Amino acid sequence: MKPLQISPETAVKLAEQLKVPLEHLMHMPQHILLQKLAELAKSSASEQSEPESK
Repeated sequence: MKPLQISPETAVKLAEQLKVPLEHLMHMPQHILLQKLAELAKSSASEQSEPESK
């Protein structure tokens, strides 16, 4: 399996967002990465749509 074809800057940002080590991210299967990105997008969308309680 070859490493993901993404820029170093993108890799660093994704590793931070997904809370995984950079080395794990670069060797993560593409379908797993896409699944994690979908989960991240879903959670961030639900956070934005929730009304703020004060």
